[in-house]
Amino acid sequence: MPVNEQKLRLAVLQIRTETDYDQTMEKAHRMLAEAAAGGADIAVLPEMFACPYDRAFFKLFAARGHEETVAALAAWAREFGLILVGGSVPEREGDKLYNTAFVFDAQGRQLARHRKVHLFDVDLPGMCFHESHTFTPGKEVTTFETPFGTMGLAVCFDLRFPELFRAMAVRGAKMIFLPAQFNLTTGPAHWELSLRSRAVDNELFMVGASAARSVGFSYECWGHSTVADPLGAVIASCDETEQILWCEPDLARIDTVRRQLPTFLHLRRDVYEVAR
Repeated sequence: MPVNEQKLRLAVLQIRTETDYDQTMEKAHRMLAEAAAGGADIAVLPEMFACPYDRAFFKLFAARGHEETVAALAAWAREFGLILVGGSVPEREGDKLYNTAFVFDAQGRQLARHRKVHLFDVDLPGMCFHESHTFTPGKEVTTFETPFGTMGLAVCFDLRFPELFRAMAVRGAKMIFLPAQFNLTTGPAHWELSLRSRAVDNELFMVGASAARSVGFSYECWGHSTVADPLGAVIASCDETEQILWCEPDLARIDTVRRQLPTFLHLRRDVYEVAR
């Protein structure tokens, strides 16, 4: 696939997930139509975009199967002629359940599947949450090819593990998409900080695609979808409400930054290993 490192138009769909699946799917379709009308080349949905982020809902939604949602994502990418980073869904394989992100090209063909590698198991003040009670961790570093170059994909808690992002970077990723649902404790403290850190660590663009906050729900998401550039500067962000965050990253900037700060020329592979 030819590489064209020019500006692209990016639409991050910060959707508020409803408890009614059909209502959420209809809303996602409307937001994608708006993104396409606005000239989006790539649209990004958040983690568990059509499934409320709660253990009871994970199993309930998995019971109806992930195939319907995945088929809809593929059809929407084809309908609107854009690359769709489809957030994540509860994906069942045999007796295992994964928190899985899918990506489709403008013809509706699957470009990537990333099963969340690091599960969100925490005991914070006022909050105890263990994804491992429901999900199985993935085992893959995920990159994929687009007309804009190589891209990377991770999900939410993966963000806290720099090794995964360096692995995508050395595989050629220019931009890494992160569907996520940071909460009201970790969001204010670490969401923007972590996105900017992974961006500047690897001199690439980070796209943090959050769900909108659902006030009063058992798990309230922080929102604040954010895009950071290769120097770690925030170039687009929003509040916690439902909306489309627009951004036009200039991918040529990556080469400029890497010439100025050539960290990739100074990796000490004789001292430490960097996964390929």
